[in-house]
Amino acid sequence: MSKTKAELLQGTLDLLILRTLNAGAMHGYAIAQRIQQRSADVLVVEEGSLYPALYRMEEKGWIASEWGRSENNRRAKYYSLTRAGRRQLEEETALWERLRQAITLVLEAA
Repeated sequence: MSKTKAELLQGTLDLLILRTLNAGAMHGYAIAQRIQQRSADVLVVEEGSLYPALYRMEEKGWIASEWGRSENNRRAKYYSLTRAGRRQLEEETALWERLRQAITLVLEAA
């Protein structure tokens, strides 16, 4: 792991994708770019992680996809949050908040 880039904790990628898609439909590259931008270039989502996560989340019914045209007029698959995905986002956010609080407690005690 480099000093400027961070590896994602296992399980956090789904939360980041769901949260990103909460703003509206996006193609894969835009999802990765938005996560990187919002994290001040600390989190970089590689294609090898992003697309398997998107396919898995689509199989679970959390996201849906449809083909469209990107900003540069290329054919791209756009992903959007489903009702089940919104519920999952709420659950994942609550779990992340509990985890964040627990880690903070441990760090403050040390």
